Amino acid sequence: MQGTVIKSTGAWYRVQTPDHKVYDCRIKGKFRLKGYKLTNPVAVGDEVLFEQEKGLETGMIHKILPRQNYVLRRSTRQKHHQHLIACNLDQALLVVTLREPNVKLGFIDRFLLTTEAYSIPTYIILNKADLYDEGDLEMYEGLKILYGRAGYQTRLVSAETGEGLEELQLLLKDKRSLFSGHSGVGKSSLINSLAPGLGLRTGEVSDYTQKGMHTTTFAELFTLPQGGEIIDTPGIKELGFLNLEPQDVAHNFPEIFEASKNCKYNNCLHINEPHCAVKAGLETGEIHELRYQSYLSIMEEIQEQNHWERHL
Repeated sequence: MQGTVIKSTGAWYRVQTPDHKVYDCRIKGKFRLKGYKLTNPVAVGDEVLFEQEKGLETGMIHKILPRQNYVLRRSTRQKHHQHLIACNLDQALLVVTLREPNVKLGFIDRFLLTTEAYSIPTYIILNKADLYDEGDLEMYEGLKILYGRAGYQTRLVSAETGEGLEELQLLLKDKRSLFSGHSGVGKSSLINSLAPGLGLRTGEVSDYTQKGMHTTTFAELFTLPQGGEIIDTPGIKELGFLNLEPQDVAHNFPEIFEASKNCKYNNCLHINEPHCAVKAGLETGEIHELRYQSYLSIMEEIQEQNHWERHL
């Protein structure tokens, strides 16, 4: 039988067939992704072949069908393993906030690098607009310009008041969308507003750490009443990389890659090389200083990894 993985708990996978029957499945054997070491060989969004266990609503997954794309990050618990966040996506929505908790541009840039690598269209969604004052709204306009130069759209919404939700509904219609972000940014509240009736558990932001507390424990796929699917994922605390080369970083900052076509050297990494079009673009404002600083930070992290770590 064929089905889609709609929930992953680590040991069990909930698989839904085209006729909407659901089976709790385990995996048979070991699955690998291009030789990567994975903490979770099967992820939400995967299309799998499974065999139903006789007389039961359980099954055994024995094959993963080819993936259209996926989002991957370094495991926080197993340093040399990767963790699959979700597979077979039409788009990704990164939910962030200017307050409670405060936005971190470095985190946005890291997430965009993971989706850009697999050509997944990504939108930056600023939630909790009801909390923002005039200064916050000026910052939002600055973020629109910053990421607009790189080719990304930024949307302002509020799960509390409904601001921007109608446009968001249209964006999600008939597409499979990954919702991701730090804990506490209001992903679950936003999904509840977009799909009334799901009743996802919501949480608060810690007054002490100003960080969100996990309410989504496992990744799960939900069907929207107006058409389309949402994959809700646990909040990401940190986003590290494995198996990236410096050129991978250079190629997946879109505005840097575009400017690099005019660099003198094909292997230019845009750090100290002469006749670098990216450095020239930085001087003219074509490349934003904040994006370039994120680029340098990630590049330094990748270059500090030894050859073995890059090719696990």
